[in-house]
This record gives sequence, structure tokens and C-alpha cells, in this order.
Amino acid sequence: MSPHLSPRSTELRRRFAEEARAERPDLAQLCLLLAAEADGSLDEAGMDAVEIELDELAGRLPFRPGGPRAWATALAELLGAQLGFHGLPGDYQRLESSLLHEVVRRRRGLPILLSVVWMEVARRAGAPVYGVALPGHFVVGFGPPEQQVLADPFDGGRVLSGSDAELLVAGATGAPLDASMLRAADPLEVVLRILNNVRAWAATRPERSDVSLWAVELSLLLPSHPARLRYERAQLLVQRGEFVVGAAEMEAYAEVVGAVDAGAAERVLGQARAARALLN
Repeated sequence: MSPHLSPRSTELRRRFAEEARAERPDLAQLCLLLAAEADGSLDEAGMDAVEIELDELAGRLPFRPGGPRAWATALAELLGAQLGFHGLPGDYQRLESSLLHEVVRRRRGLPILLSVVWMEVARRAGAPVYGVALPGHFVVGFGPPEQQVLADPFDGGRVLSGSDAELLVAGATGAPLDASMLRAADPLEVVLRILNNVRAWAATRPERSDVSLWAVELSLLLPSHPARLRYERAQLLVQRGEFVVGAAEMEAYAEVVGAVDAGAAERVLGQARAARALLN
């Protein structure tokens, strides 16, 4: 963790790590703990209020409307048509588009956060719902693979045809849609992808290295994460003036990398020496 964490951040991260290692991690709770790290004004009462609103929205859905398509249509009618949950291109430029409490308040957000709203409302109502991490565009799925119906919350919950999904993937990657892309994403995959979005937002804003740092550090608390995030954290610490801690992190990462790539390890050690030299 960062050398100068506040007691509040320390407690939020303890709870985040604990929830991430639960037998069945609670997606809404993880998203709210992430949001509380970003927004100091989001307290326990604020987090509870979001959970209550998700419960209330679920209560407004028809009772078990039918098969996967009926569920998708019911969600689109309530959340998209009646309540106006959707996304716009400008939402990609706003950090709050990745924070669940702000997405619930504004009814706007990134595809993945709007999908979290869809999933949490639908799950509470008993729907067979899950996230589908298409490359470049997150959507939701209803029903088993052989009856799967996809919906796009960013587009107000529009039910997607097979060709719609193919176009989304082709537009993001230039590659064809593969069946493996349609599997259900588990909650921790969803949270890591949200944190990746936050890191991408902050990476283009050097003055927000604080956001980059907490996003990396929360990612490192997940049971499974890319090893390279340790190196990214070390670089951020050095950038923020924590030369000794950052250099030590680089040295630890170099030790891990050295087992598979001696050249890369030596380059990282060189950066560690340069970071320590900044103290002189």
C-alpha cells in the first residue's frame, strides 16, 4: 500500500480485499468500495442508499416476466425507456462514469458500469443475468448459452441481434466475434476491467497520478491480477516523489521478472538505481 494512506483508505481497502476473497464476491459492494476510495464524500449511508435504490428498482420489474428475451425487454423498458439510464461518448471523459453511486445518480456511465446497474437490478429480481465482456464494449447476457439474449445498457438496454454483437466486436478490434467472448464474466473480472478503465482515464491526465495509484493498488488487492501492475505502482510512487519505496518495489519486481527475462530485470534495476539517485 501507499506509505501515507489515511485511516479511511486503509479500512476501505481492508474491506475491498476481504470482499474480493469471499466465496461469492458481491459486485455492487466491490464497486461501492472502489467508488468510496475515489470520492471522499461517499460514506456508509451513501453506499447503503445505492443498495436500497437497486432493491427498489428491482421491485419495479414485472414478476418473472418469462424467458431471457422477456427479461431483457423488461429491463430495457424500466431502466432505459422509463428512467433514462444510458451512455454518451462524452461519458468516457468523466471519472464519475466509472463510479457506481454517480452512475446511479446521473443515470449515465460507461458500458460496464451501466451493465453493473442492469445486472444488480436484474439479479435482485431473480433474472438469469450476467456480464459479457466483449472486447471494447461490455454488455449483459440473459439465459443459458443456447438461449442467450444480449442487451446493451449503454444504448438504453437495446436487445442485440447476432449481427449487432459481431459489429460491436469488429468495431472494437477488427476481428470476428468468437463464441468464447460470450461467456459470463465473473465479478472479479468485472471489477478489474473497471479499474483498468480508471487507470486508462488517469493515464492521459498526469496531474491525476493519485487516481492512477489507488486504481493500481486496488487492482493488486484482487486475488488474480497482472504481475506488471507491481511495476506500474513502483513507477507511480517514484513519479509522486516516493523514491525509496518506489525503488524497492522495482527491485522486488525485477527479482520476479528475472526468472523469465534477465534483460527486462536489468532494465528495471537500472530504473531503481536512478530513482534512488534522485534522493542525492
